[in-house]
Amino acid sequence: MIILIDTTVWIDFFAARSLPHVAVLEDLIEHREDICTCGIILTEVLQGIRKDTEFRKTRDLFNTLIWLPMPYTVFLRSAEIYRKLRKKGITIRKPLDCMIASTAIEKDIPLLHNDKDFQPIENHCGLKVLSSNEKR
Repeated sequence: MIILIDTTVWIDFFAARSLPHVAVLEDLIEHREDICTCGIILTEVLQGIRKDTEFRKTRDLFNTLIWLPMPYTVFLRSAEIYRKLRKKGITIRKPLDCMIASTAIEKDIPLLHNDKDFQPIENHCGLKVLSSNEKR
């Protein structure tokens, strides 16, 4: 299984929080599943790291993940997702989440997250989500 891991999960993982979505990520790592990332997630995770040693360690970890490119179509779909939801009266708080969701939709892979903004994208725009209840 290939899965995209959202920034929210990585932050909780690196903080060693005992949460269901962290347990799923740990299980994916333990079973050597194909974990991927994209430019936005990489940037969000790395920009929050204060210590240089932790920055390098995290950067090196992300270098081992599958890289998902973000072509023009991802950004176009992202805008379409945002607009579609606005027409339904739903405002996504962080438009970057539309870009992350669009990347997962384009590659037809599930997203593991801990962010309520992804719920309407799942409900109305075809985002596949790996639930914390689906632990292997």
